[in-house]
Amino acid sequence: MSGFATEADHPVTSFILYLEGEDQRAAMQGLSGWVSGLLLPVYGREVTSRAPWCPQWWEHLEAVAHLHALWLAWQELTGPNGGMTGPAMWHRDFLAPTMQVLRDPDGPFAGCKAGTHRPKEAPAAEPYPA
Repeated sequence: MSGFATEADHPVTSFILYLEGEDQRAAMQGLSGWVSGLLLPVYGREVTSRAPWCPQWWEHLEAVAHLHALWLAWQELTGPNGGMTGPAMWHRDFLAPTMQVLRDPDGPFAGCKAGTHRPKEAPAAEPYPA
């Protein structure tokens, strides 16, 4: 099925937020292929004000982190070593909670409306006093 990646196809060994340069670019290419080739065609529901989605999801670092973690779990639990219950565990433990966070009206795509992208402003944090 489209979107299934083996370790040989996409040797992702680190969480995407820790990657840089060519490693990060390769991980983003693999993730983008999985999101557009499997996740959205199979699990992407209608975009509404109650369930937003941004077509430029890669511009939202929180979404990238969640989707990469979801993709890593997909590879682990739906691959040859995932066992007979691996896919069910992936749906229950990873897909449902991740999509709930991403599609929440107050989630990372809260400022994005159908067909538009608006970066989310991160809350301010003061440095720890020396």
